[in-house]
Amino acid sequence: MNDHHKHAQPLISDSALTRESWKIFQIMAEFVEGFEKLASIKPSVSMFGSARFKTDHPCYLLGESIGRLLSDAGFSVVSGGGPGLMEAFNKGAYAGRSLSVGLNIQLPHEQIANEYQDISLFFRHFFSRKVMFVKYASAYVVLPGGFGTLDELAEILTLTQTGKSRRIPIILVGSDFWTGLIKWFSEKLIEERTIDPADLELFRVVDEPQQVVDAIFEYYKDRTIEMTAEERHRQLEL
Repeated sequence: MNDHHKHAQPLISDSALTRESWKIFQIMAEFVEGFEKLASIKPSVSMFGSARFKTDHPCYLLGESIGRLLSDAGFSVVSGGGPGLMEAFNKGAYAGRSLSVGLNIQLPHEQIANEYQDISLFFRHFFSRKVMFVKYASAYVVLPGGFGTLDELAEILTLTQTGKSRRIPIILVGSDFWTGLIKWFSEKLIEERTIDPADLELFRVVDEPQQVVDAIFEYYKDRTIEMTAEERHRQLEL
């Protein structure tokens, strides 16, 4: 008679498990530093776009203009801190009257922090960095970009759709770039009932820098930019 009893084998060594456990403190440190440094930058706008666009790309100049207008309008500008459009946002904000903030990520192929940051934070973990983009933002501004940009857009749409985050303006810049995606939302996602028609009202599309600022002020015309007690409680559970 064959013995089919199986003996559980450790899937991870004790030393590796210890390293995993200690990572918790590294993650906690990232959150604590982020909370301490970013709590005072309100109101702020989180901005996203491609790291690959060079300084002569039309979107770079567009991003720099938007960053400057937002900064002069009294908004701290928060970007991913790297090159491309992240640099453009920070450069524009740095030249303005409000703070320019970079939430830099450490990557295997090292991301170089741009030089236009009044406040710089450095993260090892994407998930803790993503919380910081959302937690203190009064608006999201999204320019053309790749997977990282789409990831951040999907994140804020999901959080607002599900009520895990307070409703804020989500502004997509560049109708030529975003039209195909929005058409797919309308023709596929709504048709398949994976989203509701009302979900398309979570964001708006503009083309000009001043339209970004105007859209944010229009949104807060009849509501306070400061979080209510209920919204603050909700943000604690992001």
